[in-house]
Amino acid sequence: MNFIDNMMSNFFKPLRFLSSWFLRFGLGLAFIIHGYGKFPLPPESLMKYFGFSELLASFVAISELTAGFLIIFGGFFNNSFGSVVTRFAALIIVIIMVFAFVIAHQDWFITTKLFTSEQIFLFWIGLYFVINGNKN
Repeated sequence: MNFIDNMMSNFFKPLRFLSSWFLRFGLGLAFIIHGYGKFPLPPESLMKYFGFSELLASFVAISELTAGFLIIFGGFFNNSFGSVVTRFAALIIVIIMVFAFVIAHQDWFITTKLFTSEQIFLFWIGLYFVINGNKN
């Protein structure tokens, strides 16, 4: 097994730097799409479905869009600035996802629906970047 693992590790070594980019880009793009889908402001769907005010509904949409761009943007800076931007964006994503679970998907807790949804993966990937920043 060690031989196979070493062989695969050597084969994929040139692509290793891309692994966090795959996560970062996927997470960022998902939030950009979710946020952009709520435009024009204020998002009527959030106001109608959840009873959000115009301000809160607009804040959610702008936060999703901004966090998506920032999580990608932060990856371009291999220093503490990039790491702080990444962690800040990821924290916004984690907070949004926690509120999504609590407000929109209360019935999902510890069910198959939760663990087969895209939302739980957005949460976990966001948590990964909150903890690691730009460190792999």
